[in-house]
Amino acid sequence: MKVLFEIFKETEKLVERSADFIQNQLGNVKNQQIETKSLNSLVSYVDKKAEEMLVEGCMKILPEAGFITEEETIEKSADKEWLWIIDPLDGTTNFLHSLPFFSISVALQHRGKTVMGLVCEVNRRELFYAIKNEGAFLNGKKISCSSTEKLTDSLLATGFPYYDFGRREAYLKLLGELMPKSRGIRRLGSAALDLAYTACGRFDAFFEYSLAPWDVAAGAFIVEEAGGIVTDFTGGDNYLYGKEIIATNRGINKEMSELLMSHFKA
Repeated sequence: MKVLFEIFKETEKLVERSADFIQNQLGNVKNQQIETKSLNSLVSYVDKKAEEMLVEGCMKILPEAGFITEEETIEKSADKEWLWIIDPLDGTTNFLHSLPFFSISVALQHRGKTVMGLVCEVNRRELFYAIKNEGAFLNGKKISCSSTEKLTDSLLATGFPYYDFGRREAYLKLLGELMPKSRGIRRLGSAALDLAYTACGRFDAFFEYSLAPWDVAAGAFIVEEAGGIVTDFTGGDNYLYGKEIIATNRGINKEMSELLMSHFKA
């Protein structure tokens, strides 16, 4: 059995090759090559090809592992001891509009616990990654969440609902309260990168609902290894499959969590 660091090094090379492919396709996708999976959920041959590359490579790295992937180019097999959770192109809409903010997200779990995560910002070639109990890194340099202690000094990130509008009123009220209580709120369009940016201190907190496991698995793990706190909106640990997540540094976690719980009551 390969040690985790060996698995990481092989996965790193695989992600870099996939990033090369995605970057080379930027601006080349025609409208007729774009499919609509569901309301405001787009996909192109780039997503599918990138996922095929990642899946094929991951199968070579760990033949015994199962997969959960966004584009379902391989049958879901979440009951395996080892499990890859892959988003080949997080921020597809940005990519299709040539907005340079999209990423690759790859997480590896062992017996239901994440042990490795990589998030690659394709255009700037920033690779955020973490291995269990080894800390978090950006292009080889150790990173940590910010030390901000007050919400009023914080820059926040979120994602706007684009298909699930059932909690829209609560979400808009929360935004209204956060606007005067923070330095600002950013919506950039890739949850994986929002989490990675929280891990390295660019954002002090990130929250969003209606996300899938492949959106958050790698990024959330990197935040935790960077010293941050990741929960669902009730303070529990069901952020991977519960479709809601808040990731913060340790200084503003209590303040942010109380605000979210006050607006998103069970």
